[in-house]
Amino acid sequence: MSDVAPASLDRAAGAGADSAAFPVRPARLISLLLLVASAGYVARTAVTVAGPGIMADFRLTQAQLGMVFSAFLAGYTICQVPSGWLADRVSARRLFLVLTLAWTVLTLATALAGATIGGVVLGGLPLLLAVRLLFGVSAAPTYPASARTIGVNLAPRIQGGANGMVLASIGIGSALTPLLVGAAVRAWGWRPALVLPAAIAGVAALAWAAFAPRNLQRGTEHTEGTKATEAETSPLRSRRFWMLVGSYTLQGYIGYIFVFWFYLYLVQVRHFEVMRAAAVTALPWVCTLVAIPLGGALSDAAVRRFGPTWGRRLVPLPALVLSAALLVAGARTGSAWIAVACLTLCTVLVIGTEGPFWATLNQVAGRRGGTGGGIMNFGSNLGGMISPVATPWLAERIGWAAALSFTAVLAVVAGLLWLGVSVREVGDG
Repeated sequence: MSDVAPASLDRAAGAGADSAAFPVRPARLISLLLLVASAGYVARTAVTVAGPGIMADFRLTQAQLGMVFSAFLAGYTICQVPSGWLADRVSARRLFLVLTLAWTVLTLATALAGATIGGVVLGGLPLLLAVRLLFGVSAAPTYPASARTIGVNLAPRIQGGANGMVLASIGIGSALTPLLVGAAVRAWGWRPALVLPAAIAGVAALAWAAFAPRNLQRGTEHTEGTKATEAETSPLRSRRFWMLVGSYTLQGYIGYIFVFWFYLYLVQVRHFEVMRAAAVTALPWVCTLVAIPLGGALSDAAVRRFGPTWGRRLVPLPALVLSAALLVAGARTGSAWIAVACLTLCTVLVIGTEGPFWATLNQVAGRRGGTGGGIMNFGSNLGGMISPVATPWLAERIGWAAALSFTAVLAVVAGLLWLGVSVREVGDG
């Protein structure tokens, strides 16, 4: 496990007061959180690569396979707020160890569902649905708990970059899963192939157990949540918190369009050949490997230059507004390749705001950072559940160009909501 990428955060954290207040080495903690989150993302998405084999073995229709995928999303979305509440109360060392072990066991259980061992059939579709639902429940705390751990243990001025690096697990998982699990499925079949993501989750559990800092703090924030004003004693009731949640909900609505519909849009509307469309669809997610950490790092730099409020605004506000312009241009251009360039850059700008969102959440929610993160992530996933249905519904009635232009309006609103998000950091030397 390399500390090369996060090592600059060790230097940025500085010495003196910060070293005393935040004794955890940033590089070590971020590397471990990135490993855990990436392992979880590979394990949770491996079933999509195994999907054709599962359909054949269980004789499922596409709608039934969709139920299997939706079972995960149902557990994941419903448990966002409870998992955030849990992250506020359970030590990160214990929580992430339990989560990684659960992912290992549940991935193996997915492989065994419907199998015959010793003449006994180990369940069928109901077992598969139950396992995926439990997987969603166990995956729900990942990002709220990661942000909470960063918020409590690292200096606020490096939290944008720290969150961005951990959230790069989305790009890592999206890129690695088709390559690793896809090759294993072709070589061994879908059941043995799922042993690979289970093993990755198991390695992450061992690494976390062996190397997670033993001095991780749990109940003391180095943020404004330590002050005793009414807004800070109830930070989740503040207007700025709900402006942040509203913006992230719209960001999720926009982002999930690219997750679910970019490929089909390229094939059905822009008439790309299937394999070329698949390659182009992967391009934005490869770019996010750089964009997510970069967005967080730029946000941290802006905080140091312009102060906490405008520093945190200066990445997501223009990025979301510019993404709206690119979305309209990509939807309305007559050139398929200009459309690809615009929509790819739009995706990168939208996803690149993840680090600033989560760093700001830490400062706004204070000691309720886990619960606040669960609420914020629930909003994003709620937007993600609506947009894959609403977008094609609109496209059937007003056309794809108009449907994507409507989404562009939401992107502008998401950006402008940041004008209502203020941040006052304390305890950051």
